Amino acid sequence: MADNSPVMEVLRPKELDTHPGDAIVSWARHQLAIARSILDNPGGGLLFATQTVGQVKSGLRERDPERWEAVVAILDRVEDAAVRREFESSRSLLDEAVGKLGPG
Repeated sequence: MADNSPVMEVLRPKELDTHPGDAIVSWARHQLAIARSILDNPGGGLLFATQTVGQVKSGLRERDPERWEAVVAILDRVEDAAVRREFESSRSLLDEAVGKLGPG
């Protein structure tokens, strides 16, 4: 009996795109704009929006926890409001967070 199982070659983990320097600001602004635009879309908008907010929080915390502490705290509130389907509050908080990121 021949083994016809597919062969998988594992090379190494994919390199992380860490957005060097202040490029993280542009990246975060763009990601949060996407989250804002899909927040209340049917078919998974809330899920993808909160996932995106979480990724931005993680990226900012990883980069410089002290610098981004206030933004991360706002993004925590965004997630909380979003899961309670308080979409206007979520959008307002997203706008506040983007404003605190500064130009990018």
